[in-house]
Amino acid sequence: MDGIHDLGGMSGFGEVEAEPDEPVFHEEWEALAFALNVNAIGSLRAYNADEYRHAVERMDPAHYLAASYYERVLTGVATLLVEKGVVTREDLEARARAAFPLARPVADHPMADLAPRPDARFSVGDRVRVREIHPAGHTRAPRYVRGHEGLVLHVAPPFSFPDVSAHGGERRKEHTYHVEFEARDLWADAPDAEGTVVVDLWDAYLEPA
Repeated sequence: MDGIHDLGGMSGFGEVEAEPDEPVFHEEWEALAFALNVNAIGSLRAYNADEYRHAVERMDPAHYLAASYYERVLTGVATLLVEKGVVTREDLEARARAAFPLARPVADHPMADLAPRPDARFSVGDRVRVREIHPAGHTRAPRYVRGHEGLVLHVAPPFSFPDVSAHGGERRKEHTYHVEFEARDLWADAPDAEGTVVVDLWDAYLEPA
């Protein structure tokens, strides 16, 4: 889906401020949020990692930008536990002693409607174009490479297609490719005219150039 979470390649947000010697967790609740997510995926099997990513990207844009990393984790976990019926929203808010800002509902018409592509259609050295897609559902095709041409550097083994698994669909696998793009083709003001960007992309995202 197109949303504020897809910040790759976007400008206007200023420099990234890195905290020197930043700890993994600043507060105890952050460790708890992380543990809840790991256990909900691994032990409870309440949802999968792609459903979690989609829950985070469904956050209200203003909330997403204002939230810390672990607040996003907690919002994604809480949203899915309510949606999957593990807890009720009433019980969640009673425990939190406040209204809890869950993510928006799952959108319809995801890329999961695409026909499976079990075989690798491209080889090393092929030129490909990223499809100009704007699905309402989850996708891992970054906006900044959509519609652009690149060169296949490597063909990876089949891997779970996130556009399906993020919507609770039957898991299916597709080949992924390491595709190299010229930086100047992606950004007209790229400071390094000779720079390149390599992006891992699923077969369904690509077409022959």
